[in-house]
Amino acid sequence: MSKFEIKMPKLGESITEGTIITWSVKVGDVIKEDDILFEVSTAKVSAEIPSPVDGKILELLFKEGDTVSVGTVVALVQLEGDSDEEASGDTSEGVSSEEENLPTATSVSAPKEEDARWLSPIVLQIAQEAQLSKEELDIIPGTGYLGRLSKKDIKDYIDNKRKGVQPVVRATEQKVVAEAVELKAVSEVKPAVESKPAAVAETKSTSVSAPGIVVSEGDEVVEMDFIRRIIADSMVHSKNVSPHVTTIVEVDVTKLVRWRERNKEAFLRHEGISLTYMPAIVEATAKALIEFRYVNASVDGYRMILKKHINIGVAVSLNDGNLIVPVIHNADKLSLSGLAANIDSLASKARSKKLSADDIQGGTFTITNFGSFKNIIGTPIINQPEVAILGVGYIEKKPAVVETPEGDTIAIRHKMYLSLSYDHRIVNGALGGAFLKRIADYLENWNA
Repeated sequence: MSKFEIKMPKLGESITEGTIITWSVKVGDVIKEDDILFEVSTAKVSAEIPSPVDGKILELLFKEGDTVSVGTVVALVQLEGDSDEEASGDTSEGVSSEEENLPTATSVSAPKEEDARWLSPIVLQIAQEAQLSKEELDIIPGTGYLGRLSKKDIKDYIDNKRKGVQPVVRATEQKVVAEAVELKAVSEVKPAVESKPAAVAETKSTSVSAPGIVVSEGDEVVEMDFIRRIIADSMVHSKNVSPHVTTIVEVDVTKLVRWRERNKEAFLRHEGISLTYMPAIVEATAKALIEFRYVNASVDGYRMILKKHINIGVAVSLNDGNLIVPVIHNADKLSLSGLAANIDSLASKARSKKLSADDIQGGTFTITNFGSFKNIIGTPIINQPEVAILGVGYIEKKPAVVETPEGDTIAIRHKMYLSLSYDHRIVNGALGGAFLKRIADYLENWNA
């Protein structure tokens, strides 16, 4: 019989497992391509996983609440058109039967575990009929879930090819090429020293209980949920791998506050979203990162990888008390309105659990806002594999000495603290201090 293996998908960088929250199907259900099969939760994102094929559910291999490694088969689907009699046969065929119908010269393999996109049987069939190679399929932009290639995508590509239209290279392929070129350029500037790369955070618990912990009568013991466990392990890993240093500066943001007061009503009418301070802070940070490249970087052993793109993550608090960091890609290329729209959209998607894998991948620098809780100063932990994180404090009115042509005077000013935690392996005190001051300068002299 022909069967299709539904595997736990990879929903983000460094994510190696996911927890099945709910199944939307049961054994015996007839499903169509793109029907939702199950909801999965990881440390970075929750998502509903659609079926890449038409067929019938043969077996669910895990139950709700189970945590499953990426690439593990979680369900078996009898492909549409197979009889129930066939379905009772050996289950070891997997998806290999889909490949057997393709000519050797133009065969397209079903996706391997490490592949980033699924290729459904119907896509494989259309590819075979059009004599498309695997390499050609890899560059076709996909509009399905996580960039998956749909029937419409491949048919549009074939139509355009027949018309002689130049194909558009898939965005993920462009990213891979760009990062490869970037890494090559860095290695040419600084020869790589053979060393063991920094370890990635393990998904199994690495937290260690403090000695002498005693559970007394009346104490409540609460198990961490999946996301909180992953966050705990990630924080321990970050402190272990990066020597943290934090520097703090007080910023006079009176001009920024007055600018927002003048423009917030018009901005709401024109853009349909509230104008907060965060777009300005992200813009100032992006400008500073252009100048201070070693802050927009990663460390791999004795190699320093200077990132080409400036992708700024902004921490968002969720309704369940956890945090997530969606990413504004190419933040330096966006206008203030574009930044505001991105921040608002990502925050809404995060709180409604609608973030995609792309929304939480590729960050090169992170901002966390303590000020939303009226906290004035914090010392955040670096979001690996980045090398710095900016903490934003609460804006409050303070009496301050102001220099004027007539002499010094005391005035009411709007002040806030910015704190920068950085990895001392690559960012020293001079660099960290200069970078933080540059952000402060942009905000103090705000003139959008």
